[in-house]
Amino acid sequence: MLSAPSVSAQSGQQTLRFIAEADLKVLDPIWTTANITRNHGYLVYDTLFGIDENQQIQPQMVERVRISPGGMRYVFTLRDGLRWHDGKPVRSEDCVESLKRWGKKDRFGQLLMAHTAKIAPVDNNAFILDLSEPFGPVLEALGKPGGNVPFMMPAHIASTPPDKPIKEVIGSGPFKFARDEWQPGGAGHLHKESGVCPTS
Repeated sequence: MLSAPSVSAQSGQQTLRFIAEADLKVLDPIWTTANITRNHGYLVYDTLFGIDENQQIQPQMVERVRISPGGMRYVFTLRDGLRWHDGKPVRSEDCVESLKRWGKKDRFGQLLMAHTAKIAPVDNNAFILDLSEPFGPVLEALGKPGGNVPFMMPAHIASTPPDKPIKEVIGSGPFKFARDEWQPGGAGHLHKESGVCPTS
């Protein structure tokens, strides 16, 4: 039987500490499907779509989606002002490379890519996905919460072959990874993006 997570907080403090269910040893959420790595991924990275409380797909990094009348072309436009933790802007090229890497590893992603003729940037803030044959659950694939989640990464990281773990962790999620504080099995490797709340 698994015990409940240990959580502690002190009044007036800006630090949240908790003990996860497993030791975080692998940081690449595409290379492995381990739950602890996926959970860490949700803290550091962001996704194009998410799932709401009613299990419905909702835009997250995406501002809007235009779908052609025949359902064979999807045009995704990113929200304004998205930035990576290193301060650089999120570009459509980053999302394209992230989806290509995810699509080689995840089963749902493989199905989507098998039905895809082209995925490419339109400009810095938009990209297209052209289907080669009809595939209904495009948005469901992009918003899936389990397995290899399609987390977005900078293009130079996402271009890493999917059979090799990434060596650099740069996301755009609510927490920033602090590698110099990371000790597998220890605490203190994530910082809230406001810079106020170190956590682990």
